Amino acid sequence: MTLLSKSDQEAVSGAIKAVERETNAELVTVLTAQSDNYSYIPLLWAGILALLLPGIGNYFGNWFGADMLMLVQWVTFIVLSLLFRMPAINTRLIPRQVRYWRASNLARRQFLEQNLHHTGSATGMLIFVSEAERYVEILVDQGIADVLDNSVWEAIVADFTAKVRQGQTRQGFLDCIAACGTLLKEHLPATHERNELPDHLVVLP
Repeated sequence: MTLLSKSDQEAVSGAIKAVERETNAELVTVLTAQSDNYSYIPLLWAGILALLLPGIGNYFGNWFGADMLMLVQWVTFIVLSLLFRMPAINTRLIPRQVRYWRASNLARRQFLEQNLHHTGSATGMLIFVSEAERYVEILVDQGIADVLDNSVWEAIVADFTAKVRQGQTRQGFLDCIAACGTLLKEHLPATHERNELPDHLVVLP
C-alpha cells in the first residue's frame, strides 16, 4: 500500500482549485494510510489462541506437564503477537465495524482540525480516505447540507471506495472531486471569489 506521489497530489490539488472557482464550497481532501494502529488487536488474538491451542492439544494428547504447558503458551503468545502485527495479517483480524468506526472517528476529527466548520458561509466539505480500511467518507457543513441531502453523496462514496479497493486512489479522488463539483456548481454556485482553506491534499503521517 502506497500513498499518492507528489504528481498525484498536485493533480488532486488542481482538481480542487477547478471546482472552487465555480462554487462557494471549500473542499479539503485528507488521505491516511491507516486510521489506527490497532495495537490491542494482535495481543487479543494472540492471547486467546495461546490459551486455547496448547490447552486443547494437551487435553486430547496429554503432551505437556503443567510447567511445560505454561511455557508453550507463553512462546505461542509471543510468536503470534509478532506474526499478527504484520500489516497483511493485522487488517484481516480487525472486524469491519471496528475499522469503519475508527476511520469515521478520524474523519470527524479531521473535519474540525482542518477548520471546515469555520468557513464564512458554513460551506466546508471534507473528502476523507483511509486506505487500509478501504474507507471513504464525505462530510459537509450546514451551508451545504441545507441545499443537498446527504444521500446524494452515497453513490459518489461507493464509486470512490471501489477504486480504493482496486488501488486507484488517485483516480478515485479526481472522479469524486469532479462529481461533487457538478452538484455543488448546480446548487451552490460561486457568488464571490475567496479561498479560506488550503487546496492541497492533506496526507496524514
